[in-house]
Amino acid sequence: MINDKDKMNIHEISGGSFTMGNSKSKGFAIDQEGPLTSINVLPFNISETTVTNEQFSIFVNETGYKTEAENLGLSFVFRGVLDDGKKSVDCCNTELDWWADVEGADWKHPEGPDSNIDDRMNHPVVHVTWNDACAYCDWAGGRLPTEAEWEYAARGGLEEKEYAWGDELTPEGNHHCNIWQGEFPKQNTKEDGYYGTAPVKTYEPNGYGLYQVAGNVWEWCLNPARIPLDFFKNYPLKTFLEVTKGYHEEYMAQRGGSFLCHHSYCNRYRVAARNGNSGNSASINCGFRYVIDVAI
Repeated sequence: MINDKDKMNIHEISGGSFTMGNSKSKGFAIDQEGPLTSINVLPFNISETTVTNEQFSIFVNETGYKTEAENLGLSFVFRGVLDDGKKSVDCCNTELDWWADVEGADWKHPEGPDSNIDDRMNHPVVHVTWNDACAYCDWAGGRLPTEAEWEYAARGGLEEKEYAWGDELTPEGNHHCNIWQGEFPKQNTKEDGYYGTAPVKTYEPNGYGLYQVAGNVWEWCLNPARIPLDFFKNYPLKTFLEVTKGYHEEYMAQRGGSFLCHHSYCNRYRVAARNGNSGNSASINCGFRYVIDVAI
């Protein structure tokens, strides 16, 4: 069960109506970011950060849980974080040659068996699948957020803004998220201070006190990916809970972008941007935050 320290990191989000989606034609048609849709959201509690390595360690120590990457024996790693001698490992079967299947990569060993998280306990846990995230949420007495809840919380009270902090990516030259600067995937100038993941409380929180809802790691959501926005208006939460029960390989929603996002190919660090991946996929840039329902 979730501990007292974690409970202190939960923020209550008052229910209300907001405009979900994007009308600025900056997304990908397949993601169905629009049309703009008015959505009503019930009150809920949400973790102020993505789940950290420290928090996930407590869960594993109490339950003995093994992630799907551990059971499989490998996971996807960005080649740029690998030592030169390991950059030639087999690539996963996609056209994205900056990914590699690395044996022994998992949440405790983000870059493979020779790596560890000793100095990254306040970084987001990675190499977790949708299924792993759900297991943690069950233990914590919660669940993953729906995309509607995630976007409502991520906007922090702002209406129809490009980012969680406004319409400019770097207002007055200040960075508000951990994404890729430079030429992807060859050179990262690290203008935001990081090459890989950053501690979860890096940068200022949004208007609701949530940290890093843009960049750093993709965040799993409860519902299937790329469903029309009308679904969040017309179907109650219990519908999503029922239809996703027992999901494993289906394409599930992710939000927020990651440290590998760059405007040249993936500008999904915008607050309305949508994405997804198969529920049993794990990688070095995927994590999650959780929701605990408010008694009505």
